[in-house]
Amino acid sequence: MLMEPLRYKAVKGFNAVIFRAQYTDIVKSGGLWEESEKMYGQIKNATPRIVDKQWVFRDKAGNVVSKVTFSYVNEQNYNTWKGSQIALLGFDELCDIPEKVFFFMLSRNRSTCGVEPYVRGTCNPDPDSWVAKFIEWWIDQETGYAIPERSGVIRWFVRRDEQIYWADTKEELWEQFDLKTEEEKAEPRSATFIMSNIYDNKELLKINPQYLGNLKAMAEVERERFLRGNWKIRPAAGLYFNRLQVEVLETVNLKDFQYFCRAWDIAATEKKDSNDPDFTSSTLMGKRKDGLYVVFDVINVRIKAGDVGKLIKSTAASDRAAYKGMYKVRLPVDPGAAGKIVADTYVKELAGYSVNAARVTGSKIARATPFAAQWQNGHVAVMAGTWNGAFFSQLEAFPEGSHDDMVDCSSDAFNELTEMTKFNLKNLL
Repeated sequence: MLMEPLRYKAVKGFNAVIFRAQYTDIVKSGGLWEESEKMYGQIKNATPRIVDKQWVFRDKAGNVVSKVTFSYVNEQNYNTWKGSQIALLGFDELCDIPEKVFFFMLSRNRSTCGVEPYVRGTCNPDPDSWVAKFIEWWIDQETGYAIPERSGVIRWFVRRDEQIYWADTKEELWEQFDLKTEEEKAEPRSATFIMSNIYDNKELLKINPQYLGNLKAMAEVERERFLRGNWKIRPAAGLYFNRLQVEVLETVNLKDFQYFCRAWDIAATEKKDSNDPDFTSSTLMGKRKDGLYVVFDVINVRIKAGDVGKLIKSTAASDRAAYKGMYKVRLPVDPGAAGKIVADTYVKELAGYSVNAARVTGSKIARATPFAAQWQNGHVAVMAGTWNGAFFSQLEAFPEGSHDDMVDCSSDAFNELTEMTKFNLKNLL
């Protein structure tokens, strides 16, 4: 328990701004503003300006001495920061900030308060971000992991025509670019990368020890990035689904299951001699009372658009007859008005059934990742069937395979089941 407010000595005129890429990142649960309340709320004479998402720090006379602001910056609004003077530029999740925005904001890193302007950024690994290129000297380019001996080592750089030139000392850059005047010699900037992982946050692990288990339960690509700090790993075939990670069951007791869901991925193009269109696919999945997800059946066919509705309706009828318990059909709503019209047509065909027509959002990888995490951690099983070979082959090829229809509908079935088993009033009705 805090017995008295923490004391501080504010620097007159000091101004810090901590950025995220979007405003919602600041105000969401557990975000920057909520955390700032826990920290700055302990300081005597620190006052929040909630509307501005700003903390002001006052002297004994009540005068504002310094400020810390939480804001957002991206390609749409970065020009609004023209004319700003910011002693501390902070970036939370730097990989989300575009490169041109970051270097523009460096020009705002100035102050006459007596504190030498400085920049700090935090980030999780993203091999496709500009940050990965910026810090590559500190990262083993073979393994993707940070090089311990280089962590915290300061280097110097000059940026010319969007190209960054590095050196171990600023004197090397003076010579390379013939920087002679005091103004020119001030051009090189220093930078360093400090490696860190969850084990460095001892207080979090003490208060919330299950968080480590949550990270270990992620799919392999995300686990490598967020737990082990791998800057090189990318989605590749075999990294999301491997048939050896799941058990193939011959029989199950249907009384052990709480819910069933049949999710569909509907093809928009018919098969012709000159094309290789997607399939109309569906996955029937059930969730057992012990938490195991079982894939009962997979359909993967190329049929005429006019026959899709008939297939969906007849399959729903046979499913409901065979699999007792809570049964739901999930249909995709593709972007655009046409997608909604098509989905509405199928929903009408399923009058009397529990149906969720869900808008398709996010990347295919993002949609598949929750299902892949459970698959990799042994919480998914598959019923034996003639469809197993094609199903496993497509999932193992994801995301590099030519088709991913069975992946999409399996991911949607899993995601629907997780929503169905959440405790809320809607699910009780």
